[in-house]
Amino acid sequence: MRSIWKGAISFGLVTIPVKVYSATEQRDISFHQVHRKDAGRVKYRRVCTVCGEELAYSDIAKGYELPGGEIVVLTDEDFADLPLRTNRNIEVLQFTPLEQVDPIYFNKSYYLEPDAAGTKPYVLLRDALEQSGQVAVVKVALRQRESLAALRVRDGVFLLETMLWPDEIREPAFPFLDEDVEVRPQELTMATSLIETMAGDFDPTQYKDAYREALQAVIEAKVEGKEVAAPAAPEEEPAAADLLSALRASVEAAKKSRAEGAGDDGKPGAAKSGRRRPSAKGRPGEQGEEEVPEKAPAKKPAAKAKTRKSA
Repeated sequence: MRSIWKGAISFGLVTIPVKVYSATEQRDISFHQVHRKDAGRVKYRRVCTVCGEELAYSDIAKGYELPGGEIVVLTDEDFADLPLRTNRNIEVLQFTPLEQVDPIYFNKSYYLEPDAAGTKPYVLLRDALEQSGQVAVVKVALRQRESLAALRVRDGVFLLETMLWPDEIREPAFPFLDEDVEVRPQELTMATSLIETMAGDFDPTQYKDAYREALQAVIEAKVEGKEVAAPAAPEEEPAAADLLSALRASVEAAKKSRAEGAGDDGKPGAAKSGRRRPSAKGRPGEQGEEEVPEKAPAKKPAAKAKTRKSA
């Protein structure tokens, strides 16, 4: 991984120099725009709409459009003069339980690595934060944008989760919220039963991106000159007569699926991965752990072509 930012965690009077790395990457298959006839790459020119001159990147500034259509031009010097305290600083504002932070606020994740001189205070803050079971609410500026962020511990490393500001969260103003929708007790009971039947520990490795795999297969078939065979359409289940019938059928299907995937002891979900997971204390970073039974290793997915992350 390549560091994208250098700065320091400011924790009271303690300063911990760190490097920041992107913790996630999109695995989308990237494409170029090409001429359908001869596969030539399509390029775009940067042309001024006023004078018609083709521009280099060094000629381009940022423009803010006013309600009347006038443009205010901002240069790099204008941004450099802004009073941004968190330009190279991750400022700890407070500590709070993770469950109090709605996941809708989370934007992007970054790993923090300590510089050699900051290893001991980094480990000290990491262990103290992990022991407390809380997360640090911080303020940081990345790529000329100041954000709130949550600082928590994952796999022994600080994870910085940048957050949206409250005024960036849209209100769900949908008409059905004002309607008086009646739910029968039997329907609620059956829906609850369905949830309980399908409940289990979250293991993201059991899921896969079927669309990306199918798209990769299409590309490989094109390369090898093969005919691309469309997958057979799944059989449609007959429509249920009413909501309660649909819920009852869903519960039965979920029970059947869970029974088919049960372990040797016949209990649903008996075949679990051999990892350790948090105890009933619940939050990331707490010390309590319990063993999870072993299961046979999952089959390795088909090899995928390397993709390049888009800018």
